[in-house]
Amino acid sequence: MILLRDDTTDTGCGLALVTTDLTSSPADLITRYEMRWSIEVTFAEARHLLGTGQAHNRTRAAVERTVPFGLCCYTITVAWYALHGHQPGDVAEHRRRAPWYTTKTAPSLSDMVAKLRRVIIAARCIPPAQGQPTEQEIRTVQQTWAAVSTNAAA
Repeated sequence: MILLRDDTTDTGCGLALVTTDLTSSPADLITRYEMRWSIEVTFAEARHLLGTGQAHNRTRAAVERTVPFGLCCYTITVAWYALHGHQPGDVAEHRRRAPWYTTKTAPSLSDMVAKLRRVIIAARCIPPAQGQPTEQEIRTVQQTWAAVSTNAAA
């Protein structure tokens, strides 16, 4: 067992690490714990924010697909935010709405999910902008491409 505490206090401990590994040094065990922390945070966020692991599956295949699918959704959300959703003022806007986050320097997964939800809702509610193709126009182009590729193959 390794007991850790902040240098500024002399009472109690802030963290207790218990291990069965008797060959590694305390520094190695603490480093291993630190490296694992971001993975555990990812799993917790996927459970709490995206519902991963809350499905009531009955079949083996469904059970084996649910968590990986949820983690893929997590990845897609972060990738979407990095490529299309991030705005430089996002953190400042969050601080304005929640002034107790004085040390917030980067968006959290919760921020990313909230923004993705807002974008999806807006896309459903706001009519397409001028110059944007309608669904019928998109289908017409796709049918034309299919017809041309069929004729070229013949």
